[in-house]
Amino acid sequence: MNILLTGGAGYIGSHTAALLLREGHDVTLLDNLSNSDIGVLDRLHAISNREISFVQADIRETDVLERVLVGNHIDAVIHFAGLKAVGESVRLPIAYYDNNVNGTISLLRAMQATDVRTLVFSSSATVYGDPKYLPLDEKHPTGPTNPYGQTKLHIEEILRDVAASEPLWKIAILRYFNPVGAHDSGLLGENPNGIPNNLMPFVARVAAGKLPRVEIFGDDYDTADGTGVRDYIHVADLAAGHLAALGYLSRTPPGYEVFNLGTGQGYSVKEMIAAFAAASGRPIPSVVVGRRAGDIASCYADPTRARTLLGWEARLTLADMCASAWRFQSRLAES
Repeated sequence: MNILLTGGAGYIGSHTAALLLREGHDVTLLDNLSNSDIGVLDRLHAISNREISFVQADIRETDVLERVLVGNHIDAVIHFAGLKAVGESVRLPIAYYDNNVNGTISLLRAMQATDVRTLVFSSSATVYGDPKYLPLDEKHPTGPTNPYGQTKLHIEEILRDVAASEPLWKIAILRYFNPVGAHDSGLLGENPNGIPNNLMPFVARVAAGKLPRVEIFGDDYDTADGTGVRDYIHVADLAAGHLAALGYLSRTPPGYEVFNLGTGQGYSVKEMIAAFAAASGRPIPSVVVGRRAGDIASCYADPTRARTLLGWEARLTLADMCASAWRFQSRLAES
């Protein structure tokens, strides 16, 4: 298949591209490089020994998208492009709605104009909001507690309406839990511009001596050690979920489906710090600060539906996640 990955130079996009290339697919990456690195193309080439088609553009540039879809003979789109930091979304809601929601509308217009009707969307477990019960299955009520989650839910609603409006659309919504880890080559990993918003790259930079300490946002949650509990999933497993979703869409009738991609196991912030310290052999200083707006106490998946319908399940452990992330961070320090 010829597959377009919007946001394809980013953390999850690049890992998915590496897997798709390994499986014999042709990929085109489209990215505005606002939170990614053009050097990922060379690293993907080193991993795959294949040339990578890349377009530097914003998904709100509908005309560019149309040209790419036609010129690269695209069969399916995996839509990663989007702003994704919970705290930042609370401060900058207009930017998040503009980029995430308007960007998706632009992509859908381009797909509709060029008769491309297969889409896998990168959504988030934040659409569930504060859990009414755990683990979270796909039937759990939605109710995001921050603008980032709201944008993901709005996009899901738009995609549901689009699928209902025309019987040719094949759409899979993948609700991610918390992606961490890195490619086993050490060439790809999470390396955001500026100060990381996510826990694992922040912890990795503290372990590497690039940041002084980890800030723990609250230790008074209703959890075993008072810190927030999340379902962390290795990015390689997450990439495999996208491959499985494409396979599912290729063999099923048109429609709209939602899947959780998680492990079903929750780990606290303190547990993650301890696991990374063990993997790196480095001390990781931390300090407790106030809670972060929009955060919740616990969130972890019931991944049964993905296992049953996609034939997918997470296989890599917390130790694998931390070891691979440290390998990537160490390689960054050497380069």
